[in-house]
Amino acid sequence: MAASLWVSCGGKVARLLLGRPPAPGAGVAFARGGWRCLHGTRELLGIPGIKVLMPALSPTMEEGNIVKWLKKEGETVSTGDALCEIETDKAVVTMESSEDGILAKILVQEGSKNVRLGSVIGLLVEEGQDWKQVEIPADGGAPPSAPPAPALTSSPAGPSVSAPPKLEHHPGKLPVRLSPAARIILETHGLDTTNLIPTGPRGIFTKEDALRLLQEKQKSKPTELKPVVSPAPPQPTAVPSQATAVPPAYPRPAVPPLSTPGQPAAPGTFTEIPASNIRRVIAKRLTESKTTIPHAYAAADCDIDAILRLRKELAKEDIKVSVNDFIIKATAVTLKQMPDVNATWNGEVCRQLHSIDVSIAVATDRGLITPIIKDAASKGIKEIAASAKALAKKARDGKLLPEEYQGGSFSISNLGMFGISDFTAVINPPQACILAVGRARAELKLVEDEEGNEKLEQRQLMTVTLSSDGRVVDDELASKFLTTLKANIENPIRLALC
Repeated sequence: MAASLWVSCGGKVARLLLGRPPAPGAGVAFARGGWRCLHGTRELLGIPGIKVLMPALSPTMEEGNIVKWLKKEGETVSTGDALCEIETDKAVVTMESSEDGILAKILVQEGSKNVRLGSVIGLLVEEGQDWKQVEIPADGGAPPSAPPAPALTSSPAGPSVSAPPKLEHHPGKLPVRLSPAARIILETHGLDTTNLIPTGPRGIFTKEDALRLLQEKQKSKPTELKPVVSPAPPQPTAVPSQATAVPPAYPRPAVPPLSTPGQPAAPGTFTEIPASNIRRVIAKRLTESKTTIPHAYAAADCDIDAILRLRKELAKEDIKVSVNDFIIKATAVTLKQMPDVNATWNGEVCRQLHSIDVSIAVATDRGLITPIIKDAASKGIKEIAASAKALAKKARDGKLLPEEYQGGSFSISNLGMFGISDFTAVINPPQACILAVGRARAELKLVEDEEGNEKLEQRQLMTVTLSSDGRVVDDELASKFLTTLKANIENPIRLALC
């Protein structure tokens, strides 16, 4: 055995046994603080970790935010255990572990924003291994960055060209790539980026990062900062044989002025509020809907006196339901009676859905989300009320599961509780329709009594507006749908027959 060891490593082992360090590149390994034989290079010996990647928790998710880690470094993790909470483009979802082991290292801390899919956010090791000796990947968990673009040069007389992000070097730390706007703000206010993690793509320190760092400095020293005055626009230079250039009436400042707490706002000041993942997706989908879907609108006034009387009767039996619960039930029954409206548009074909799943719009601090009441036509009013209340609470708490808000065949948006009489809503693709519900209002209405005589009576009316996709629901079908829905709302006894 000694002979084979001597042959494999030569005199290097003897040098180590005699207490002499190996020659550079010798390739012999010690357990800790030494070297190991790996392609003739010297590397620190560590335990390979099991990578925990940022998962895709919704079909449209491209990046996520780490809200909270539910496990600490050194804790045992089993398959199915909750690892962390991730804010997706829809809601805050709990990520479960798919491996058994020990959480050895958290690479992406709580509060990190815009973490790309597939990024390494943590490392696990197998049980029994020393988790403190886990080997950290060279990239530190960050997604691979693209090579920096070559610097662009321009002659003094040529048009100005935006320079690519530059690298900010700090001793002992990896270089930070700065965007041009971020560099101007940092140099103007003398800010330091050593203690802030960039949130831009490929590790770029963006303008938003610089503004956030400036706001933190203002909070700590509010009296030392002064509003930045926009530089005066450059005066035009008269050139012989050419017309004198006229500066624009409202020149764009090179550095946006910032307001200071406790002082009057300078002209042109503003506060940039970073958009959450949910709001960015909402903006994208609304733009897509309005620009690609041919919206058609139709409205009807519904008499809800019968619903209000029925609510009072149910309240006597301690059954609490809202007008919106009746609207959901009436809509589901109408969709069952007219299945052609319970459809979606998928690029080239129209799909008529067999299940009536009604999406209800819920406003949250993060943005609008539409949890779904599954198979609403087969549920009673009381069951719909309980489901709507539970889903709305989970939506506001950010605890909706993906299957509770993905899909749906028809949407309802009710702004009546905010005092809105009527409005039009934007279709939620790939659905074909959305119903906008306004508030109840007292109006005089001409009605007939039992003897057939007409008279004026005060009634509670409510306006419902249908937005429909003209590729799926034409004007005639939309009109028939509203007529049937109006009849179901004004005669709630019909809802019990379906």
